Amino acid sequence: MADPIRVFIVDDSAFMRYTINRHLGADPDIIVVGSAENGLEALKKIPSLKPDVVTLDVEMPKLDGLSTLQRLMVDCPTPVVMLSSLTARGARTTIKALMYGAVDFVQKPAGSKETREVMSVLIQKVKAAAGVHAGKIAPARAEIAPPSRHAVMSPFSVGDPLLVIGASTGGPKALQEVMAHLPADLPAAVLIVQHMPAGFTKSLAQRLNDLSPLTVQEAADGDRLARGLALLAPGDFHMEITSNKRVKLTKDPRRNHVRPAVDITMETAARNFGKSVLGVVLTGMGSDGTDGARLIKQNGGRIVAEDESTSVVYGMPRSVVEAGLADKVVPLPTVAGTIVEVLKNGRA
Repeated sequence: MADPIRVFIVDDSAFMRYTINRHLGADPDIIVVGSAENGLEALKKIPSLKPDVVTLDVEMPKLDGLSTLQRLMVDCPTPVVMLSSLTARGARTTIKALMYGAVDFVQKPAGSKETREVMSVLIQKVKAAAGVHAGKIAPARAEIAPPSRHAVMSPFSVGDPLLVIGASTGGPKALQEVMAHLPADLPAAVLIVQHMPAGFTKSLAQRLNDLSPLTVQEAADGDRLARGLALLAPGDFHMEITSNKRVKLTKDPRRNHVRPAVDITMETAARNFGKSVLGVVLTGMGSDGTDGARLIKQNGGRIVAEDESTSVVYGMPRSVVEAGLADKVVPLPTVAGTIVEVLKNGRA
């Protein structure tokens, strides 16, 4: 029998600490080893308690969640699940936290009716985070510099390459790495699907736009594909791409338990643009992206998957690789270069 997952709770609200403790502690696979009401107290306790996972409030006095996370990643790297409020400020801070090494996040319940559902999701994410190797969450060696200018957008024509990137757990940080290193003259339109709830994808798009030579925007219904433009699926909407090169957002049922789903974007891209499509599957839980990758391959397109060595969670890429669909399997630092190589050579 495996040892229980050791969890440390950091939250300035005594009620939230109690709530998290009660729900996590009721799971037989989890034991709560300690708690703190602010970041300074947490940083004193965590090294000696050696938890497997830390749940960390975004907004706290004395030392906020983001500053606590940054210090923790340097002094005692530990998988972290953030707890975020659904505010513009909370969303921006949460996205930064995911870039700085947090494995995942949960949106705090807005009321007592949502508490059970949110705590159930938190338990799932704590269990996933416990399997993440500390070496894969270390902070980047250097801050990525913003581009000197954005690419000039140009019309997308049938036959031009269409790049579709899908990611889930660990994805924001992986997307930052990929998008920051794609060249301004990338000869493709780009679609991005990141599993993320409503209210957070706009902040993710803004963050990626600040770091990428390409223009990155949260997609809106009717947006037109363009070279030099990357469109990110908004939270809680599936993103389809139509034959007339426009985005169609839908509230169709969840696929693989998620909305947006990578499969839906990849499948509509494959049906309408055939061999022009290059699919990229990055870190994430589950198998979303496998059916989409299969249809891309059947229609003459190509697939790149992130290697296990850098995947925060080797679920989605593993599924694609084990299905025999990946033309290239490469570690994260070489994904951008591989995309350029495949598009330049016209083959994987």
